[in-house]
Amino acid sequence: MPALDTVGDQHVTRRDNLLVLLARNTQYDSGDIAFIAICGILVSFMVPGVAFLYSGLSRRKSALSLVWAVAASNAVVIFQWYFWGYSLAFSPTATNGYIGNLRSFALRKVLSDPSPGSPLIPELLYSFYQMEFACVTVAILMGALAERGRVFPAMIFTFIWVTLVYCPLACWGWAQHGWGFSWGVLDYAGGGPVEIGSGVSGLAYSWVLGRRSERELMNFRPHNVSLVCLGTFMLWFGWLGFNGGSAFGANLRAVLAIWNSMIAAAMSGTVWCLLDYRIERKFSMVGFCSGTIAGLVAATPASGYIPQWAALIMGIVVGAAANYMKFLMQIDDALDLYAEHAIGGIIGLVFNGLFADSELIALDGVNTSVPGGWLDHNWKQLYIQVAYICAAVGYSFVMTAILAKAMNMIPMLSLRALPEEEVLGMDDVQASTCRHVSLFANAIWLQIGEFANDYIEVRRDYTDWTPAYARKASDTGSQAPLAAGDRHARPDWGPHDHRHSRLDDTRYAFSSADDVLSMMRKADRSAQNPYAAEDHRARSDASMRHSQDGSLPTIAEKVHNPNGYSRP
Repeated sequence: MPALDTVGDQHVTRRDNLLVLLARNTQYDSGDIAFIAICGILVSFMVPGVAFLYSGLSRRKSALSLVWAVAASNAVVIFQWYFWGYSLAFSPTATNGYIGNLRSFALRKVLSDPSPGSPLIPELLYSFYQMEFACVTVAILMGALAERGRVFPAMIFTFIWVTLVYCPLACWGWAQHGWGFSWGVLDYAGGGPVEIGSGVSGLAYSWVLGRRSERELMNFRPHNVSLVCLGTFMLWFGWLGFNGGSAFGANLRAVLAIWNSMIAAAMSGTVWCLLDYRIERKFSMVGFCSGTIAGLVAATPASGYIPQWAALIMGIVVGAAANYMKFLMQIDDALDLYAEHAIGGIIGLVFNGLFADSELIALDGVNTSVPGGWLDHNWKQLYIQVAYICAAVGYSFVMTAILAKAMNMIPMLSLRALPEEEVLGMDDVQASTCRHVSLFANAIWLQIGEFANDYIEVRRDYTDWTPAYARKASDTGSQAPLAAGDRHARPDWGPHDHRHSRLDDTRYAFSSADDVLSMMRKADRSAQNPYAAEDHRARSDASMRHSQDGSLPTIAEKVHNPNGYSRP
């Protein structure tokens, strides 16, 4: 006899339940399901894009730790979303307007019912799509770790942060019982949960970590602009699925969102690049990438609500606003999470209050009665948007700061590395020296131990050819460098001369594996050379001479003879 399930007072067989599920499945258009599934996959492609972007923007010695943090946090969020994250954000039976309940714990009862976001797709697909949004949000947040944050405590922080910060923010604006959704907030694809959540929380996390040392801030610039470009264009590609898929169907509103995303990104990147040119008199690829991302961020909450001409204006505004904001922040926000993501999300939400068009919103065939903004003479929409922005900003900063401060007080879970570890680089920090005595404690403090570039380890084991810079009397009045320096084409030389500072990081970089092997052989021969110490002093004297007059060393001064030995 088949097993029986109870539905109300009526008993039906499992076979009958299956027939019910099949009947429900036929109510969805297969094109809509395929479109949103592909868009979800495109959003997942943004995660490695964020990893490459952050790696390229950081120094060589900490480049791989950010890739690891993004990848590991992605795994943490996937588990959290399956475990209870989706239920806390979108449970259909919750009524408090702030956060969901555990009705959908471990995706229980999440299958073929119409999704909370749209009746066009099933809830199971919707849960996957929203999971990728959470993954991208946390990937952005990991930029706050740059060059000083520990990765293991950050993973614990990630699980707690998604539970207590991201899930409530998603519930406010997107869940049918959320207070923002019920009040009429217009947030298309995540200006509050994704952009303000990641940007403001990243600022709070950076504030808790504190500034990097002035030595680390001196002349800070991206180590690999090619990776920055690769990551940016991966993000741009995935962002079209991020914004286009938020129409939850293969319809004209999705196409509108894609168009607006392209326009805003192009205009913002151009404006940012021109503003940097005004200062530097040169075009910056990093500046263009930063502006492009700021435009895509602004399009996130607005691309499904506003016309194309408004998206063009929005791109110009956000490119200028984010570019200036990065110089105003006194907190060491190393990768500009606040300037690009928080400011972009805020501007996009404000543009919804001004330029949202009810006719464009109705293009999906579902939201046919949603009022627009000032274009539709809906004057109250602007203050609804502003109130939502203030709530999201305040909640994100305060809750993130409290969580980070609390974790810092727990033994073995301090968020920041020691000063000597920061100098060494987060990629090469071995067992921490921070007062842990147990074997387990030492094990969990092991950092990456690998490098983004294979020549760094050899370079560290070889004798350093560059002596300490001798300050001139004119350097005593030099102004302290700005936090994070010229990562967006603004130079930050501090007491160093422009030409000499550029030379320091590139003079002895190895360009291939053959160079690495050659330097290793020279190092082995130097260990057997009785005149190695005198040779090193001669090189140091020559390097000091060239560092003072700005000239380049000759080949004879760098390599004294083909055999690598220095003769008396």
